Amino acid sequence: MAAGTTVDHLTETYRAHYRSLLGLAALLLDDTASCEDVVQEAFIRVHSARTRVREPEKTLAYLRQTVVNLSRSALRRRILGLKLLSKPMPDMASAEEGAYDQLERDALIKAMKGLQRRQREVLVLRYFADMTEAQVAEVLGISLGSVKAYGSRGIAALRVVMEAQT
Repeated sequence: MAAGTTVDHLTETYRAHYRSLLGLAALLLDDTASCEDVVQEAFIRVHSARTRVREPEKTLAYLRQTVVNLSRSALRRRILGLKLLSKPMPDMASAEEGAYDQLERDALIKAMKGLQRRQREVLVLRYFADMTEAQVAEVLGISLGSVKAYGSRGIAALRVVMEAQT
């Protein structure tokens, strides 16, 4: 086994070149913590592969190349992370929210069935079909005042029923 593959040689290389390798990583990366992580990982990898380093003078070259490669990988991961973060997450309700919404819809439908026919018609056309009061009056063949009266009474009745359920 050549001198370059020993743990002692790697330890001496660490002591002598840690700061210069940290500087190399700093040129490629932007934060100290990442630089330190990259340099430490480089020493770990070269230590694991020390049987492949046959000449002691090539240990530092292996370390430099490993620092560069690990820095590139770190940058790629960051870029990928930024790309993923830049895409807006879909506005989807969680399963719990979806179940709660379904319960509320079911309660509302049940409460709507308990209204007088005209109140229900006015509320459905006004709020679910998104019609104006004048359009509802025209569709139902009643006056605008009647639409307003049925609508306000229907909402009041719904409020009472829905609050009683909670």
